Amino acid sequence: MKILYYIYQICIALPILLVLTILTAIVTIIGSLVGGAHFWGYYPGKIWSQLICLFLLIPVKVRGREKIHKHTSYIFVPNHQGSFDIFLIYGFLGRNFKWMMKKSLRKLPFVGKACESAGHIFVDRSGPKKVLETIQQAKNSLKDGVSLVVFPEGARSFTGHMGYFKKGAFQLADDLQLAVVPITIDGSFEILPRTGKWIHRHRMILTIHDPIPPKGKGPENIKETMTEAYAAVESALPERYKGMVKNEDQDR
Repeated sequence: MKILYYIYQICIALPILLVLTILTAIVTIIGSLVGGAHFWGYYPGKIWSQLICLFLLIPVKVRGREKIHKHTSYIFVPNHQGSFDIFLIYGFLGRNFKWMMKKSLRKLPFVGKACESAGHIFVDRSGPKKVLETIQQAKNSLKDGVSLVVFPEGARSFTGHMGYFKKGAFQLADDLQLAVVPITIDGSFEILPRTGKWIHRHRMILTIHDPIPPKGKGPENIKETMTEAYAAVESALPERYKGMVKNEDQDR
């Protein structure tokens, strides 16, 4: 069965998905210019992500979507198991949001320009001024119920375990007094681990935990929220992936 699936993904699924990716990028770029990034920066990417899971025969289950309100802005903080985290969140979170992503992703053909047009936020750590500009862009995006998705580990896992959380997303939530929503991604690591070359068929589960409202403001609130969010995300992982394992490139 594995060999048949490899043949299917090479000969049928991946060529179709390559075309879909280019078309989605073009639609996003043109739509964002003509009709605005609020709609075109989200829905084409959502459909694209759902189609990728459909064509690759990957089952998806979502838990806890009822815990988040449609017109409320949140900062979502998921663990980062692998590349398919993107498709799981974009396709199945069910909320209009902006990504906070690595600056290097801007260089990806078609996709980088589409992300820029859609208003997603590229993190620039080249200097204090650039960091402040990134934070201000994120603040400007959190309007009209639009939320922000940040991978607080900052890098994909090498082992399936979580690394430590960086405080950037929690600092932003503290500044704006927004609730943080922990999200657990399970199954993405089995589909395409960071060091893998082949896509493996495996179910993915997206678990949305209770929002963590701000209990104050300042360093203590940030620390408490980080600790609570980490525990929530880890709680829905399989036992074999529990326990922190620092990623080699988390500090970059």
